[in-house]
Amino acid sequence: MNEIPVDKQPNVLKGYNMMLYFAGTMIMFDPSQECIHDFWSKGILKSLPVSSHNPRFITAASQLHQSVGDQDSSVKKMREDYLTLFTGTGNPLAPPFESVYRSKDHLMFDKQTTEVREFYRSYGWESKFKGSIPDDHLGIELLFLTLMVEKYLEFEDEACNSEMRNEIRRFIDQHLMSWIPQWNEHVQKHSNTLSYKGIATLILACVEDLNNIMNRDKERFN
Repeated sequence: MNEIPVDKQPNVLKGYNMMLYFAGTMIMFDPSQECIHDFWSKGILKSLPVSSHNPRFITAASQLHQSVGDQDSSVKKMREDYLTLFTGTGNPLAPPFESVYRSKDHLMFDKQTTEVREFYRSYGWESKFKGSIPDDHLGIELLFLTLMVEKYLEFEDEACNSEMRNEIRRFIDQHLMSWIPQWNEHVQKHSNTLSYKGIATLILACVEDLNNIMNRDKERFN
């Protein structure tokens, strides 16, 4: 992750939030014709809103760029990939749930679901998808991360900023980096589309970069 000038940091963080919101939505919902049209047919993905020296980010940008116009990333193929990877009849090949990867028995709705829900509650936040999408679903966790980053950008007091940096890193360490690398490996192995390979790589790269940004900010003010 390259060093970010202080005056440019808000726009950079907003750029990461945009990418995480897009990627999380693609993991949560069956890709619609409109979404595919906007992001692939119009070539929006050819230019991501931020750049990074993170090799994983560079790989993600390349995968997404190549997926634009790729016959194997058609709407039909992406829908098939979505079902096989994330919902699937029987056992999905890359289930996007923290509890599956952190549970000893690889069970959904294990204690990790409760733990992440308690983290949300400590901030007075409740998912609007409660009852339909588990709280430890990757899309929900990414949504919460973007809200934490937004809150960080609102603070002007350095003491509040410092505390929020620590909390963002704590959430990333406990509830994202503890399992997303393994989930990404499953997507890379089983996905038939460059689109979903790129989305998974982008998620991991963005989380890594945000963690580094928050850590560097901590060092800057200490």
